[in-house]
Amino acid sequence: MLRRLSLTRRLTLFFTLVAASVVLGLGGLFMTAADRHFIELDRSVLQDKQHLIDDILANANSADDVRWRLSEALKHHHGLFVLVSNQAGNALFQTEGFPAPDRWLLPEHETLMHALSGGQQGQRQYRTQQFRTQAQYAPEAPLVITMAMDTTHHRHFLDDLLRTFEVYALAAILVSGLFGWAAVHCGLAPLRAIKAHAAAVTAQRLHACMPVQAVPVELADLAHTLNQMLERLQDDFRRLSEFASDLAHELRTPISNMLTQTQVTLAAQRDNTAYRDILASNAEELQRLARMVADMLFLAKTERGVDLPHKERFMAADEAQALLGFYEAVADDKGISLTAQGNGSIEGDRLMFRRALSNLLSNALRHTPAGGNVRIIVIALPNGTEVSVENTGEDIDPEVLPRLFDRFYRADPARAHPTSDGAGLGLAITKAIVEAHGGRASVKSAQGVTCFSLVFPYSDE
Repeated sequence: MLRRLSLTRRLTLFFTLVAASVVLGLGGLFMTAADRHFIELDRSVLQDKQHLIDDILANANSADDVRWRLSEALKHHHGLFVLVSNQAGNALFQTEGFPAPDRWLLPEHETLMHALSGGQQGQRQYRTQQFRTQAQYAPEAPLVITMAMDTTHHRHFLDDLLRTFEVYALAAILVSGLFGWAAVHCGLAPLRAIKAHAAAVTAQRLHACMPVQAVPVELADLAHTLNQMLERLQDDFRRLSEFASDLAHELRTPISNMLTQTQVTLAAQRDNTAYRDILASNAEELQRLARMVADMLFLAKTERGVDLPHKERFMAADEAQALLGFYEAVADDKGISLTAQGNGSIEGDRLMFRRALSNLLSNALRHTPAGGNVRIIVIALPNGTEVSVENTGEDIDPEVLPRLFDRFYRADPARAHPTSDGAGLGLAITKAIVEAHGGRASVKSAQGVTCFSLVFPYSDE
């Protein structure tokens, strides 16, 4: 039930309960203190009357003298009743209106002790006290003095006070609940502001920032975190939009080529050789599309975060030498020197590492002029291994360097290389592979040398 309540209602209910506990607790303490005060007041009055009666009995000369003295001393004390009797229960003196004595006898274990007790007769309430004493004229005959004081007016006062307190407590609790709701409602206004800003966020309005400066300190971290989330979403959405545009462009060209060739072929009767040539050309385009789709699936898988399928420790120099043998023929055709140096161990997937290094070598050979050099440099670091591929050639524009690892990005404005059928995904795949290993990829280009570096850290296990 409580879980279905809003935060405002929960805090209002909690504040109201706390206020009710405080008000009722203070009221209970006040009522208890008032009742104790009246008890002590009645005790003081009865003790004073006890001293007065003791003094009268100590100076009386006879029973008649006792009655006369007591009558003169007590007749002006409204609400006070006194009974003087002997041990046999015979009354020596009794004030007018004294309640029945048997109603005020104390319990057996308190009989004839200086004890204070209460009683009731009809609608009247009394505070009583009994004690034993002796008269001066007859010391051999102890007397029992029973005093009763009407405390009905005290009870009426306490009842009126209780009713007043109940009304006040109810009003105080309601007012406290109302003020609590107002305080919570105003206190949660920043949350409503954040909610309004969040509701305004759409795919076209990811720039809507949360009001960090306009919210309390307790919510500033939340607003700052939400702003960081929006920035990440905006960046991802921008990259997704660019990717969709680039993908449409890359797919449009081969599909358009195949469609045009097919339509031209079907427009007239041709021999078998022409049909075979057209089918061979379409097959090349389809293979290019298939590689592009496979690369995109691989990138999507690595971005979701996957475990390395075959994790092992191997030497980077062994894989580099194997790739050098594969690319040696291409390098010889272009007159490019292809070498490798250094060594270091790598913990990861051997095939994925070979693919990343192969992408860098292919890219370096494509952009190295005839007579240039391509080097693979492996450096063992304290906490990992760095693998770099250097090639000579024209420097890359510094403004272009940060985007080289983006999908479909090419520094060439024409967006295509006549000597390559790549789709601009090689470097993006390389970066995804090294990040899947927990590493990082970087590039620098200066003084006629371009260097792509991959750092593979050691596992913490």
